[in-house]
Amino acid sequence: MNEMDSAAPWFSWNWFAPSVLKSFNWDQSWWLWLALLIPLFFILRWTIRYFSIKKLPVAIPSKNLKGNGSALLRFIPEALLSLVLLMLLLALARPQKTNEQVEQWTEGIDIVLVMDISLSMKIEDFKPTRLVAAKNVALEFVEGRMSDRIGIVVFSGEAFSLSPLTTDYDLLVSHINSIDFNMIETSGTAIGSALAVGTNRLRDSKSKSRVCILLSDGENNAGNIDPITAAELAKAFGIKVYTIAIGKEGRVPYGKDFFGNPHYIENTLDETTLRQIAQITKGDFYRVDNNQALEDVFAHIDRMEKAEIKETRYQNTMDYYPVYLKWGISLLLIWLLLKSTFMVHILHD
Repeated sequence: MNEMDSAAPWFSWNWFAPSVLKSFNWDQSWWLWLALLIPLFFILRWTIRYFSIKKLPVAIPSKNLKGNGSALLRFIPEALLSLVLLMLLLALARPQKTNEQVEQWTEGIDIVLVMDISLSMKIEDFKPTRLVAAKNVALEFVEGRMSDRIGIVVFSGEAFSLSPLTTDYDLLVSHINSIDFNMIETSGTAIGSALAVGTNRLRDSKSKSRVCILLSDGENNAGNIDPITAAELAKAFGIKVYTIAIGKEGRVPYGKDFFGNPHYIENTLDETTLRQIAQITKGDFYRVDNNQALEDVFAHIDRMEKAEIKETRYQNTMDYYPVYLKWGISLLLIWLLLKSTFMVHILHD
């Protein structure tokens, strides 16, 4: 029902418009089915009356039975009584209109991506390289978030924060695309330092959920902070760390030789330390050795660390049965007036 219908006075004809009647929620709709019995009720009344007249003595003049009033006027009280019953049934069916408002909000998650950009990330067991594969899944991860603040830390022999926590996802995409091996000159893999930088970004966060995703393909051989010490520090600040060990161990393709054939090198990975970091911080450890496995891991983390969506519902229910009750009472008074002795005399004079 629109605002004009709601504001209309009770005696307005708008209350009987099909669009208005359809807009109601009928709380006791079964009363409406009884409206089908109203015609049957009057058919039964007229049938009984007809046979009663048939049995009257022949000596009574037929003109006294018909009276002088119009035959049509005699049906007015019957029609009014039908409308009275219909109005009462409409009122008993409890026409209502419910306006529902829903307010939704999310409690965002703060996430820091800690990415290894050491030279070993050039290895081509992932296509085209480990770093490019990691950047691609990081881009998909960022583009799939809503209302979460994300920061980026990169590391090799040293670690630094590439982006603070932000919801500017376009900026984050730009930063991820810009990641390359020339950002840090110091060689090596400083896992402990990288985790400490990520923890520093998250320690002042007010978010209920603080997450660090650490991706590396090597073993800690640089930096001035031990990875286990950094993990204990993250735990102290309530930060959950997901660790991802990327790449295969043993002989892996790395560049081309003089003849254009794949050149192989020996690769080692400190899986044990990454497992310990995840265990200490109540996170999870993942081992991936191909592009699809890496995508699956980020998709799994994405599902686990979704912002909680909360909603509050407000309902305002308005009853409109008084409108039809007033119509019923008004028509009932008119019916009683027509049935009174005074009106009967007027109709028969």
